[in-house]
Amino acid sequence: MNLHAMKPSTQHIDMFPAAWLERQQRRAQSDVPEVWDMLDQVKDPEVPALSLWDLGVLCDIEKKADGKLIVTITPTYSGCPAMEAMRQDIDKVLHQAGFVECEIKTQLSPAWSTDWMSPQGKEQLRAFGIAPPMPCTHRHDLPAPEGGMACPHCQSENTQLVSEFGSTACKALYKCQDCYEPFDYFKAI
Repeated sequence: MNLHAMKPSTQHIDMFPAAWLERQQRRAQSDVPEVWDMLDQVKDPEVPALSLWDLGVLCDIEKKADGKLIVTITPTYSGCPAMEAMRQDIDKVLHQAGFVECEIKTQLSPAWSTDWMSPQGKEQLRAFGIAPPMPCTHRHDLPAPEGGMACPHCQSENTQLVSEFGSTACKALYKCQDCYEPFDYFKAI
């Protein structure tokens, strides 16, 4: 299923968070679908398996009457050190495509949520070796759960929290007690 092209319908309401469906609808109704598609190549510098769209950081793209593009991004955390690299990567892709007039705005409100992540992005996290955030109904992980997090390597839930912070502030570090592999868990917020 192509989740970028999928039009939200009532059959998907239980399957996907409402926040992601809103993002999907905004993208589907955009006047510049080719720009959204072009920016799918821009990856998160901290988790290069994810595009900014799949991570939920790429919020909106609008084209003004004068041709100027306005791209709106939201950091996963205030002060996220990767935001400047993301801005530069977006700017580079747009300029290479011939968009000279473009502005990249940072939006802090509403705050980013793991509900903005695409289902495809959550699967890409797992394939990359990072446990994706738990569904909304299990949001007891601030702080991160002590264990029971499914290992992205062997799917065992016999896991143990090692540190509230993994390779970045948005992740916690776990160790699988079955395959003995360490892994990051992308915290649900």
